[in-house]
Amino acid sequence: MRIILIICAAVLLVSCKTQQLYLNVVEPAPVTLPDYIRTAGVIDRSEVTGDAGGLDALDRVITLEGKELDKEGAAASISALTDELLGNARFMEVKPLDFTDEEVKGPGIFPPPLNWTVVDEKCREGGVDALFSLELFDTDTRVSYQVRKTDSKRTLLGAIAGIEQQADMLTLVKTGWRIYDPSSKSILDEITLNRSITFSSTGLTPAVAAAALIDRKEAVKQVGSRAGQAFARRLLPYEIRVSRDYFVKGNDNFRIAMRKARTGNWDQAGEIWFQETNNPQMKIAGRACYNMAIISEINGQLDIAADWARKSYEDYRIRQALRYLRILEYRQTSERILEEQGNE
Repeated sequence: MRIILIICAAVLLVSCKTQQLYLNVVEPAPVTLPDYIRTAGVIDRSEVTGDAGGLDALDRVITLEGKELDKEGAAASISALTDELLGNARFMEVKPLDFTDEEVKGPGIFPPPLNWTVVDEKCREGGVDALFSLELFDTDTRVSYQVRKTDSKRTLLGAIAGIEQQADMLTLVKTGWRIYDPSSKSILDEITLNRSITFSSTGLTPAVAAAALIDRKEAVKQVGSRAGQAFARRLLPYEIRVSRDYFVKGNDNFRIAMRKARTGNWDQAGEIWFQETNNPQMKIAGRACYNMAIISEINGQLDIAADWARKSYEDYRIRQALRYLRILEYRQTSERILEEQGNE
């Protein structure tokens, strides 16, 4: 057993040749609109219609949904979407438009796209370039019960164990969205966004416990609002946090550079790594080239970073550099897309 532990410790020490750092990276917007779309109409076609209305009423009874829950949740989504689009500088005007859908839709079903004739007519009536449509808003609820023992109460007759009912309600809020471009007759975005919210309550009987759960309208409206905001923000670049590995072992200079990097002194760490790119030992020079790619990315110099990573792999056969080069090439492509989106 002792021998195994020593071997494991040795492997761990040898493998700790890199350390991790974190960067904030801006990604392009998931959805790009054509330049000519400057005005937007917002419609709600999520209401269950036609013969499916009876099915919806049954569904609401089964899932304990309030009569106006879906309607108010959808209204909150439309309002949040409209406000978020109004805050986007690319739009000159954003209009909520009245809409009556003749399609028959059942609860919880993402409907087929609108007919392009309908899209054309609605855009002409509203004087808008594109339609942002809430296609689906549905809440699906499940309730479970369990019996819990409460703290024993002391009476003249001794301790009496209390029992109460706990009701747990899981509500899944489902929304579906589309962007219609009548000029190109294309759907520019199509997505469903789901979120679950949980409520718990207790009572002496199952009925009392469940009754306390019914008032959840505000929570559903909040979820609807967030869904509308999330859909509108698909037009905007977003920031993510990514990790990178850099080499900390090789010689004494690497250890010095590691300490400087740990304190945030990346410029001086970079100076040390640059000196080591001319080290006669291939492994050390290759690791130094790799680390120069890291410092270049930190400084926003993606082209220079890619050149260093390429040199690390091609000249010194540092395997990690090839994988890092692919990451940098992806970032270069993303930067070009971001520039194009910024010029719209």
